[in-house]
Amino acid sequence: MELRQLRYFCELATQLSFTRAAAKLHVSQPPLSFQIAQLEAELGARLFERSSRSVLLSEAGKAFLPHAQAVLARLEEGRSHVQRVASGAQGRVQLGLAGSHFLGPFPAFMAQFRRNWPEVELVLVEMQPAEQLQALRDGRLDACISRTAVSDALISSALLWRDAVLVALPADHRLAGYAAVRLAQLSKEEFVFLRLDSSRFAQRLFDACVQSGFTPRISQQVVEVPAVLSLVAAGFGVSLVPASLASLRTQGVHLSQLHAAEGQVAVNGDVHMVWRSGGVSAAALLLRQQLLVWAEDASNAH
Repeated sequence: MELRQLRYFCELATQLSFTRAAAKLHVSQPPLSFQIAQLEAELGARLFERSSRSVLLSEAGKAFLPHAQAVLARLEEGRSHVQRVASGAQGRVQLGLAGSHFLGPFPAFMAQFRRNWPEVELVLVEMQPAEQLQALRDGRLDACISRTAVSDALISSALLWRDAVLVALPADHRLAGYAAVRLAQLSKEEFVFLRLDSSRFAQRLFDACVQSGFTPRISQQVVEVPAVLSLVAAGFGVSLVPASLASLRTQGVHLSQLHAAEGQVAVNGDVHMVWRSGGVSAAALLLRQQLLVWAEDASNAH
């Protein structure tokens, strides 16, 4: 029994005319008649009652029709499923990110992506930045959101959006009236830092202080930016924070621009998408494409 025979049978059962069914199927009448006869022979029953004037389903044909339709429907469902998976419109994506990214612009993209691609299961895996790259290499993540650009044989990255670094000061700090502060002006201060062992971004901030001529005295180390801002407000020290997240806590905190010294590259908290260069699913490729387009559109809008 061939699928072609089932399609011919179902079309003839709908049209009840060899002429009309052949036209719908884009075949001539003899091949249609032959395939129906072959199907009847295999089933051992006449499926149609034929006369010079009409073609009608026999009792056996009426009994067989829902089975043939179900087979074709399942085949179409399977074809559609395969096409959705192959195009990335259906599947599962494991995306790593730090908790602070839930507070920036990324949630707006997630909402849009879920509306546009409801059959893609987006699994958000919150983990420390240092763990994300190893998870990518191990295949436990398809991509991640990071403040560090990476490019090697296995991992690639692309800029999503720019994010300046601000100086966070207790509201009563002696520099709180300054619109802009240089790192050198903070050389005698105690700092609240993100954990250096879990964040390349924090290490970049630490290195920037060293390049400015001093080693920051760290009073507290925490995992997430909101905790940094709370400790600054409580007077535990000053800090350097991404501008996109600095507005989360304004009470008790003064924010100043960070001015780079002459000849020194300005430190930033720019956000990147990082992904494995090969062996990813079509759904992961779709997410990457959509996120990069969304980020570019959002940047142009501003």
